[in-house]
Amino acid sequence: VRLALLEADVNFKVVREFIKRIQERSIGQDVFQSLTPGQQVVKIVHDELTEILTADDHTLNSSTKPPTVIMLVGLQGSGKTTTVAKLAHHLGQGGYRALMVAADLRRPAAVDQLVTLGTQISVPVYQETDSSNTVQVAKNGVDEAVSLGLPFAIVDTGGRIQIDEELMGELQEVKQAIDPTEVLMVVDAMTGQEAVTAAVEFHQRLDLTGLVLTKLDGDARGGAALSITAETSIPIKFI
Repeated sequence: VRLALLEADVNFKVVREFIKRIQERSIGQDVFQSLTPGQQVVKIVHDELTEILTADDHTLNSSTKPPTVIMLVGLQGSGKTTTVAKLAHHLGQGGYRALMVAADLRRPAAVDQLVTLGTQISVPVYQETDSSNTVQVAKNGVDEAVSLGLPFAIVDTGGRIQIDEELMGELQEVKQAIDPTEVLMVVDAMTGQEAVTAAVEFHQRLDLTGLVLTKLDGDARGGAALSITAETSIPIKFI
């Protein structure tokens, strides 16, 4: 079990704690009273995995006073902008209209990408072509959602290849300006251990409410999902 977890790129500290809990339960009455100890150990492993991944609230919270503001954060290349559109489409299927706010002014063409995606899924996009103030764009976008009477505003924010003070400072300012109900971090599951380090850092600075795992159909085999949840206790809200 230890080897399988490590090969799936699960954090070694998480593996160590996990194996310890399985050993404690296996040495107890759980296994000895079972007719098939092998199957019972498999069940214990399954139960422990489930307990880690299903803890906390996995539903998308909504504000009592609309619009519900959802702020998406994450490193560059994690699939943040695409996720904004997928989330808007998901809400649309549930009968909720949303405004997508193009506040990622760091990456060239991020605004154009969101506008294109908005056209494809028939969801309006708030953009400011001549502004370089991310905080102001985000705030104006939320105000636009209020004036349009829309129940949701989904804010796309800038990312970088690596975490730095400037990026974190900007994201903290955006959060303060728009007061989001949800702060979701978009995580590339294929980055494995790096994803855990980034999530811990983002959580310390922004107090994340949930995770969105992208590219889980890659070769990381879910190690990031288990590691991040075990290390931060942040629930995975979308895959």
